[in-house]
Amino acid sequence: MAYVSGGATGIGAAIAAALVADGMNVVLFGRRENTLATTASELSAKYPDGVVTWQRADLTDPEQVRAAVSGAVGQVGESIDVLVNNAGGNVPSQPGDGAQLAAEWHQAFDLNVLTAVLLTNETLSRLRRPGGRIVTISSIAALRGSGGGPYGPTKAALHAWNCDLANTLGEEGITANVVAPGFIPDTEFWARGISDASYRRKVGETLVGRAGTPDDVAGAVRWLAAPDTSWVTGQVIQVNGGALLGRG
Repeated sequence: MAYVSGGATGIGAAIAAALVADGMNVVLFGRRENTLATTASELSAKYPDGVVTWQRADLTDPEQVRAAVSGAVGQVGESIDVLVNNAGGNVPSQPGDGAQLAAEWHQAFDLNVLTAVLLTNETLSRLRRPGGRIVTISSIAALRGSGGGPYGPTKAALHAWNCDLANTLGEEGITANVVAPGFIPDTEFWARGISDASYRRKVGETLVGRAGTPDDVAGAVRWLAAPDTSWVTGQVIQVNGGALLGRG
């Protein structure tokens, strides 16, 4: 059984599809009921041997997280093999005073950090021991900045949190890793669009000469979720076409 937050669109939907294709049943978590229902229906039709269900929740709200996990347990049972923390979002920074700045940073922290922390906390006791997997989706911006604003810094906070998870859960046979994608234009992050010049520049930063896709990220998650990756934990796996090279 796998739980995927932000699982209705983009990277989350691709991750859910990859895990269902590998024989897992999946629960999608998100805020938009219609989108969740549509994605679950499409995946169920494509993979009729799998079970795909969904739970609507604002994952920044502890009570809604608790209710959603309780609902999922009622649908599919207690044991969880894989938890994918994919929910998050960008908060555009606007010129303003300190109060507005504080509001933007609090919102970004809630979207990018608190969603992962609350869902993980609520599901931790149900993760399979040994063999459970936690995979958290970060960003290339966590490693090189995001040009101002709270997005990169809040994504970077997930890296330190993941180290704590790996340290705490390793002796129980649970791994915790981060996947940090680069430029993936087919996602809601880029819903406002991007100029042709910016698109070419971002593709030009890669070593493979193309933008990434949600399936590229799903492939890394699929690998980390596999039974034979039990010795990989506490890591940040970059998926960016070589736009940012690995660092020791």
